[in-house]
Amino acid sequence: MQLNIIDSKQQIEVNAEIFGRAFAQDLVHQVVTAYRNAGRAGTKAQKSRSDMSGTTKKFKKQKGGGARHGDYRAPIFIGGSVTFAARPRSFAQKVNRKMYRASIATILSELLRKDRLKVVESFDVDAPKTKILAAKMEALATGRTLIVTENGSDRLFRAARNLPFVAIVDVAAMSPVDLVGCDHVLMTVDSVKKIEEWLA
Repeated sequence: MQLNIIDSKQQIEVNAEIFGRAFAQDLVHQVVTAYRNAGRAGTKAQKSRSDMSGTTKKFKKQKGGGARHGDYRAPIFIGGSVTFAARPRSFAQKVNRKMYRASIATILSELLRKDRLKVVESFDVDAPKTKILAAKMEALATGRTLIVTENGSDRLFRAARNLPFVAIVDVAAMSPVDLVGCDHVLMTVDSVKKIEEWLA
């Protein structure tokens, strides 16, 4: 399988099992959901009636005073407990390595089919200036763009800090959430080779 390199007459040979895979929507949804849930703290906690401190003494007589109550820890009182109180929990979902790698491959394949994945020989800027990178991006891609580079320079990362719709990541930091959340993906030749080694 051949991929065209932008601003070059050359092509790069890639594995069709990675960049020509059929789209699996259920797999992508499961992996993206699990990835996002793994970032949730799950530390929310509230006090139920049994967790409240204070006396449990009945504060008024049973009859003749309107509604019947036992103590002030009841949920209907200000400062009282919470009905069905939240407890700390884990939102983690198990996704094995094979599923995770397959989801990355199917997302990359779908991006390529929709002409949202482009490959360049290399990508860098001469100085850590936002305007230099912005001018370079106008000729390559518009909208939310993810630049995947292997061993990107410090000046490139610094130039992209003030561009809200441009993100730069290494291959090791690339995630399925990053891929599905962008309009275009720009990859260097070295990063494509690294991805093939990772997903092979």
